[in-house]
Amino acid sequence: MSKTILYGFNGSTYVRTTRIVMRRKGVEYDQVPVDVLEGEPKQPEHLERHPFGKVPVLDIDGHRIRETDAIVRYIEATRDGPTAMPEDAWDRARMDEIISLIHGYGYDALVGAAFYHLMPGFIGDPDEAQHHKTVETAKTFMRLVGEIRGDDPWLAGDSVSLADYYLAPLVFYIGLTPHRHEFLEAGGLSEWWSSISDDPDFAATEPDMG
Repeated sequence: MSKTILYGFNGSTYVRTTRIVMRRKGVEYDQVPVDVLEGEPKQPEHLERHPFGKVPVLDIDGHRIRETDAIVRYIEATRDGPTAMPEDAWDRARMDEIISLIHGYGYDALVGAAFYHLMPGFIGDPDEAQHHKTVETAKTFMRLVGEIRGDDPWLAGDSVSLADYYLAPLVFYIGLTPHRHEFLEAGGLSEWWSSISDDPDFAATEPDMG
């Protein structure tokens, strides 16, 4: 059987989402670091794996899968273990909606707001006005997530789902900045953050911040 190999570095939120799901499912794999901060995804070696220079990429079961959505859903479909896919159609729709919103709006806003404080050069050294705009977009996103969640304990129902595992790695970085409380309060997500922080698979994949 061919080896399972994950290409990507642990600081990537999308790589972390993949690692969480693989850990929950008990998937054994080797990891080849591909450091975004060092520009490694744009090097020829990785461009052969993903011509748009993105991570993660997963080699599994003799296949190569690019993009987190495809990777985690393949693992969910092919491996035993606890599922992060809601059975209820409404809950699954909410999960999909939140993930789509993260891809379209939340990722850029939350990373932009966090890295303004943590690593401004990585996002082009935005000025204060641009940062303020990014913060407002991020809070709008968090409010919408809170609205979709409603009164449920998790983002899309009574059980943890992929939506939680996509958002939590982003909120981890926000938690290292002065925006932590205002963003969580904007979406009414403080209790959710406490719950997901105690999730063993999320906790076990925390990146080493040096």
